[in-house]
Amino acid sequence: MTSSTAMAESSKTQTTAPKAGVAGDNRYKILESTMKRHQYQPDALIEVLHTAQELYGFLEINMLIHIAKSLKLPLSKVYGVATFYHFFSLAPKGAHTCVICMGTACYVKGAANILSEAERLAGIKAGMTTENGALSLMTARCIGACGIAPAVVLDGKVVGGQTEESIGEYVKGLISNGSE
Repeated sequence: MTSSTAMAESSKTQTTAPKAGVAGDNRYKILESTMKRHQYQPDALIEVLHTAQELYGFLEINMLIHIAKSLKLPLSKVYGVATFYHFFSLAPKGAHTCVICMGTACYVKGAANILSEAERLAGIKAGMTTENGALSLMTARCIGACGIAPAVVLDGKVVGGQTEESIGEYVKGLISNGSE
């Protein structure tokens, strides 16, 4: 899938996306002040994206377009940065998050099987959120926790030595209770 196709699909699926510049929305003013503080310099892109993510919860396509125009950057560059770093999200996240590390050490110790089990039980693929909004399932290239591989980040907490069974319990708990 090309970047432009992915961006088009992303914009189609986001019906509750924040709109940049909505009257009376202080979040927009804060984002604008962040760009102004950095004098609309292109090298402030990551900080601007970080601010937008904190303010809105995710980076919808209209926000990426606004940031690209404001910083005088091609949309492809802004989209590329937003999709490269696993911290950034182009869709609303679920109440709980599960990030499975796919780095070499984790992969060798079974991360692919852990991911398959989590996808099967949640009924979604990596990069998606369950219909009820309970869980967002993601992967990361590496989370830097090779010594405790295979590692998973559950709601922001790094947990090592994961197995198909342990991740299965976590996912099943969310499905049955809506919480951990």
